[in-house]
Amino acid sequence: MAALPPLVDQHSHGTVHGELGIGSFETHLAGAAGSGAAPAGTTFFDSWTGLAVRRWCPPLLGMEPHCTPVSYLARRRELGAYRAARLLLRGAGIGTFLLESGTPNDLTSPAELAAAADGRVHEVVRLEPLAEQVADTSGTVDSFIGNTAEALYAAAQHATAFAMGITFCDETPPDPREVRRATARWLTGRPAAGHRATDPALAQHLLWSAVATGLPVQLHCGDPQPLLGFLRATAGFGTDLVLLPERPHHRRAAQLAAAFPHVYADAGPRPGETLGEAPFGKLLFSTGARALPELYVTASRLFVRAMSRLAAEWVADGICTRSEARRIAGLVAAGTARRIYRLDAAGSG
Repeated sequence: MAALPPLVDQHSHGTVHGELGIGSFETHLAGAAGSGAAPAGTTFFDSWTGLAVRRWCPPLLGMEPHCTPVSYLARRRELGAYRAARLLLRGAGIGTFLLESGTPNDLTSPAELAAAADGRVHEVVRLEPLAEQVADTSGTVDSFIGNTAEALYAAAQHATAFAMGITFCDETPPDPREVRRATARWLTGRPAAGHRATDPALAQHLLWSAVATGLPVQLHCGDPQPLLGFLRATAGFGTDLVLLPERPHHRRAAQLAAAFPHVYADAGPRPGETLGEAPFGKLLFSTGARALPELYVTASRLFVRAMSRLAAEWVADGICTRSEARRIAGLVAAGTARRIYRLDAAGSG
């Protein structure tokens, strides 16, 4: 199969600033795997992600594949953090990044990532930190509710999408009285606890408010099945919803994307599983990368290889022609994301 177009990474968080020793590097590797620190005598370089880093990243820094972790990190320090990140990001094959806002300050901003990657970067506004920012300047329930509406409207003028972590949402917006009570509880307890707006009524209020803007909304949902009623209820709103599940729930997310015209799903780390469950134009590539530029490289390489193998199998089995295989792969890699996130509007993306 011919080379794919530059990928559109629909979900990432940015990279760290500064140099990384082997301990901090491994901590970020562990975070990518959803794990804690490696047990004594073991290393997260002995993982699927660690092997992928050692295979695909050293050549981008002028080294042979499979070099030792110590040698790789020494080369990284020799080049300097910014130059190494630039080489890795520019070698990842990603042309457009959708970067989630509200990430820690030690990660790159959209402008910084765009400069390092020499690509387009679009902001996805995360709702939870947006609510926290509004709460910082809202002393009363009325001011918080009013300021939140204004903040969402303002964000919708420049953002590409909204995003939120949600495990369940009712089929109708929450009762305004319950939203007020939940807001009062949160504002009262927040100075001491500093916690996010996790009360179900308040969280669902934020989500329904974002849906009302018309921008696509990404749902970080773990298992998407409990959102079935919400997906059904929003079918006529004109707002696209994108499911970003956790493993092993990508297959179910693809099935839900197939069931509703306005629902899309992340293709996941094994696109062969999801492409069998949904129309090809309902699935999108993402890296989910955070902190390490290497994670952009490994996710993109593994995705391209998986899609290439699938396309070759389909062509060999007579399921489709080579041109059809290229078109299908291009949809998942970039085309569908460009369409639903409107990345070509006004010459953007």
